[in-house]
Amino acid sequence: MPLTHRLQRALALCASLGLLSALGAPARAHDAFIPKAITSSTMPANGDVNPYGVAFVPRGFPAGGKIAEGDVLVSNFNNGANNQGTGTTIIQFSPQGPIAPPGEAMTFFSSTQAGLSTALGVLRSGFVIVGNVPTTDGTIATIGPGSLQVIDKTGHLLATWTDPVFLDGPWDLTIDDHGSWARVFVSNVLNGTVVRLDVAVQSKGPVLLHKTTIANGYSHVPNMAALILGPTGLAFDRGTDTLYVASTNDNAIYAVAHAGQKTGASGPGQVVFSDQHLRGPLALRFAPNGDLLAANGDAVNADPLHPSEIVEFTKSGRFVRESNVDSSQGGAFGIDTVLGDDEHAGDDDDRAAAFNYAVIDDVTNSLAVLKVPGR
Repeated sequence: MPLTHRLQRALALCASLGLLSALGAPARAHDAFIPKAITSSTMPANGDVNPYGVAFVPRGFPAGGKIAEGDVLVSNFNNGANNQGTGTTIIQFSPQGPIAPPGEAMTFFSSTQAGLSTALGVLRSGFVIVGNVPTTDGTIATIGPGSLQVIDKTGHLLATWTDPVFLDGPWDLTIDDHGSWARVFVSNVLNGTVVRLDVAVQSKGPVLLHKTTIANGYSHVPNMAALILGPTGLAFDRGTDTLYVASTNDNAIYAVAHAGQKTGASGPGQVVFSDQHLRGPLALRFAPNGDLLAANGDAVNADPLHPSEIVEFTKSGRFVRESNVDSSQGGAFGIDTVLGDDEHAGDDDDRAAAFNYAVIDDVTNSLAVLKVPGR
């Protein structure tokens, strides 16, 4: 066979093999239809259950501790006997690490203060803040005012902030983090208020400078199933200086204007969302697309056809979508998101890449960490 014919056949064979190779190659991860998601237990070795708060460790968090940026922290409200207000652990989960079965979730911090609540946040300078609302027997008869605890990146307690007026049942919080200083907004379930804590962030930890009640008048009542209902989730819009408040028993989302500057309280703010899609809203966060997300706890306006939902709505109060966390009621509680561009999104085959949504399931004592697209 002439050389030119052999060359043509070889080129054709190479081309066909190349095509077959391309057709047989695995699809790239960013072409996948199924969303990136990981589920892990929140139950540590001591048996704590009823996970409440959840928080991502933010970008820029200093290295050298027990936790690192991209990790997820979860606070437990109940102990191993399932008594409310008696849990003492914050567990940690890394999307790059192993998935934990029940009883093997890694403990980041063990508290001497019981009943760790949804009030869980992380400062990017290297500190964790967690609230607690304790009981001695799991009932409303023994509920106490609680506190905020400040923890370093190695899991060591640095300070405990108590105040019977400004920290009366810290149930949830959100942080406006400016690096060297921060505003910590806290909802108080025992007196129906929201306070702003102005702190200076120093190398040895945050220093509390001022405490200001900026909103009040939220309904707060005992509840047989949930222990107590009151103001819970908080989401701060720095651009408009507006704090959004999820008031569980009022079954409404309020907007508190000038939240970063207010010097006193004059009511709960303006109702921005309250319709049939709310069923006792608990945690509240901004989604990466600018909408708000609220976790329905089902203690108010419960509907067996719509249990344990996360509800999405706009800041102007337009309903967008709802999604179930669990098929039974009472499963949705803590949620957290990562806002802005994700610096880890270059390699989508990396399990840790671009996770931006974390949600708790109280029924199964589990944490789901997902990558969901923005707008």
